[in-house]
Amino acid sequence: MPDVFKWIIPIAMGAVVIVLGFGLANMMRGGSANTSQMLMRWRVILQFGAVIIMMIVLFIKSRS
Repeated sequence: MPDVFKWIIPIAMGAVVIVLGFGLANMMRGGSANTSQMLMRWRVILQFGAVIIMMIVLFIKSRS
C-alpha cells in the first residue's frame, strides 16, 4: 500500500493542472463558453477528489 501513496497524489494533482490548463487555453483563444464551463466543472470535481485522496493518505499514514 505505501507504494501507491508515492504516485496517486501526483497523478490526482496532475489531472487538475491539465484540466485547468485546457480550460484556460480555451478561454484565452476565445473558444466556446460552454466548453470552458464544462472544463472548469471538471476541475472542481478533480480538485475535490485530489483533496479527498490527500486526506485519506494523511489519515492512513498517521495511523501507522
